Amino acid sequence: MPIKLPSDLPAFDVLTNEGVMVMSEDAASRQDIRPLRIGLLNLMPKKIQTENQFARLIGATPLQIELSLIRMSEHQTRNTAAEHMEAFYRPFSEVAATGEKFDGLIITGAPIEQMPFEDVTYWDELCQVFDWTQTHVHSTFGVCWGGMAMIYYFHKVAKHSLDAKAFGCVRHRNNDPASPYLRGFSDDMVIPVSRWTELQRDEITKAGLSILIDSEETGPCLVEDKDHRALYIFNHFEYDSSTLKEEYDRDVDAGTPINIPANYYPDDDPSKKPQNRWRSHAHLLYGNWINELYQTTAFSMADIGKPPKDP
Repeated sequence: MPIKLPSDLPAFDVLTNEGVMVMSEDAASRQDIRPLRIGLLNLMPKKIQTENQFARLIGATPLQIELSLIRMSEHQTRNTAAEHMEAFYRPFSEVAATGEKFDGLIITGAPIEQMPFEDVTYWDELCQVFDWTQTHVHSTFGVCWGGMAMIYYFHKVAKHSLDAKAFGCVRHRNNDPASPYLRGFSDDMVIPVSRWTELQRDEITKAGLSILIDSEETGPCLVEDKDHRALYIFNHFEYDSSTLKEEYDRDVDAGTPINIPANYYPDDDPSKKPQNRWRSHAHLLYGNWINELYQTTAFSMADIGKPPKDP
């Protein structure tokens, strides 16, 4: 089954041209099936690029997915046309007021990781989002800064500043091959990393959380929080082949001190085309997450967020 998107959303044509199965809302309404409802709370400045990245991954499974785009209520983006935001996004305040529920919610990163959480202009509303997920979302996936914010809010696990940016394609290890989220994963894998902060293993495990993917070089990557029905990932499986290059070129053009992203360009030569070595594991991870949603979510949307009934 395909992902259901508005036919005029840019991701519709992008994914169609890539061979991803996409269905318009009109066509989806004619199928007698309950799609999985997934929300994307998009905190990134380049909204359309982020929409494409996540829609590509969640649209590659055999299940019908209905994607809803959500934004913070008062925060105004300066990098995406107002017409696009008006046409495709709803503010969280509106979503919460309707009482609607979701099988899954993805909370993206944001380029503000060096700021204290409490100094972020929309922090108070984001805390409301985190609380709302416990009653209105079956499973939440916090990505990069979004994951760091969630683990800080629920467990007071703090982020720590790095002396230099962790930047490149980093080798990681599979800590829990039996996890349903790592079904089909190799013992190790390459994942794009781009951040100025880190979370420390001992503080995560002290909070009673499980580190599913880890790296000797850049630390914990994927963490499971069973009590809050959440996953936190601090690196970027969703990145396109060229995303690290775009970040590197941007910093070079701006005169910002930046290292060449490690293990990304062939021979570490920025004049050569980078190769994507994480795509298959990216699809595995998000496909496994969606499979878990399908296997464990309530049949009736009204029952999402309620305590499970006794057998």
